Amino acid sequence: MIPKRVLVVDDEENFRHMLSVILKKEGYDVEAASNGEEALQKITVSPYDQILCDIRMPKMDGLDFLNEAKKVGIDSTIIMMSAYGTVDIAIEAIKLGAYDYISKPFKPDEIILTLKKAEERERLRRENELLRKEVKKEYSFENIISKNKQMQKIFEVITKVAQYKSTILVTGESGTGKELVARALHYNSDRAQNPFVAVNCGAIPENLLESELFGHAKGAFTDAIRTKKGLFEEADEGTLFLDEIGELPPQLQVKLLRVLQEGEIRRVGESKSIQVDVRIVAATIKDLVKEVNEGRFRDDLFYRLNVLPIHIPPLRERKEDIPLLTAHFIKKYSEATNKPVVGIDSRALEALMNYKWYGNVRELENTIERAVVLADRENIEMENLPLEVQNFQEEIQLEPLAEEEYSIKKSSRFLEMNLIKKALKKTKGNHTHAAKLLEISHRALLYKIKEYGIVEDDL
Repeated sequence: MIPKRVLVVDDEENFRHMLSVILKKEGYDVEAASNGEEALQKITVSPYDQILCDIRMPKMDGLDFLNEAKKVGIDSTIIMMSAYGTVDIAIEAIKLGAYDYISKPFKPDEIILTLKKAEERERLRRENELLRKEVKKEYSFENIISKNKQMQKIFEVITKVAQYKSTILVTGESGTGKELVARALHYNSDRAQNPFVAVNCGAIPENLLESELFGHAKGAFTDAIRTKKGLFEEADEGTLFLDEIGELPPQLQVKLLRVLQEGEIRRVGESKSIQVDVRIVAATIKDLVKEVNEGRFRDDLFYRLNVLPIHIPPLRERKEDIPLLTAHFIKKYSEATNKPVVGIDSRALEALMNYKWYGNVRELENTIERAVVLADRENIEMENLPLEVQNFQEEIQLEPLAEEEYSIKKSSRFLEMNLIKKALKKTKGNHTHAAKLLEISHRALLYKIKEYGIVEDDL
């Protein structure tokens, strides 16, 4: 392991020597400087993990050195030391960017403990920074898997609006990825360093939802044993994702409207308002226009939420994404389960392509996870898929026969037309294959399509 590099800055030679000996015994790589100017020269040439700096020194004292170090962008952890310390000096040092302040004289254990704490803080900071980068990468549009034109347009819209505070309403069926869109908006905006807070408005009991969103004062109700921040405060300077906004009770719709209009909230049991800077992204599977027309959702709130609407199409309307998503989920779950599954055979993939996916991308992911677990070979096979996927047959809307129709001639034509429609649907419009299923010639099929006026685009 590479030893941590420490720079000791102090005008007393004996102290520099003593501290260097202590730190070297603990495994640190130590260098020394007699004043701020010398230290500034050293840090511009060579990086240090930590700097121990005295405050009172000739030429350039510790506070001036600290100020200059921060100006030139040095990110070393700086700990200030002084035998003449006061609370005011300590506070000033911290304000200027010092990690900590320690008074002389100190025991060797004190300085080692301070350095170890600083190392742990730096480790956590770097881990958090790495995690933020990974999260941002995960939700960046370059890594969202879709080649569907509608989805690509959605990505373009999100890229344009991510930096603005405007409220966004995301609609779409369950499982289409509404929260993923909300996270993408957050992590591709200048709010990415601040909290992303998500809440499902339909999952929390109505009597608790107000306190959850807006917080409460101590004693506001029986179980309020302390003052509690709400989710709006938790999301300050970040993004609050309100999933299933259509389930919001009427009295909370009024309070949400106030937040959107005034930018302030009021905890339950308090009379004082609190200013919040929160970007709202709402989502719903409901038709809010219908909810407004039927009086279950406030029209003024709807217009406030619907500033920038985004509708996510269901997976059955973007089937070209199924092979891409399938490959992605196979890789994800083969790595998670440590199984050598690398692909899917053609019959199983065809079954996935034919299935309706009422649960959308979430259902497809669950299906692939299950299939990877059950697979005995390197490819997922038909038997690894759920029975409802294996046996799925899409319902074909056939024209009904009139109840009072008794003519065999007319009924035969009706049956023939519907069989042709069914065959064309089954073969995805392939005339040669459809003719084989119908056991007629290709030429006869084309004639009958024209005779019956069958519009293949409507099938």
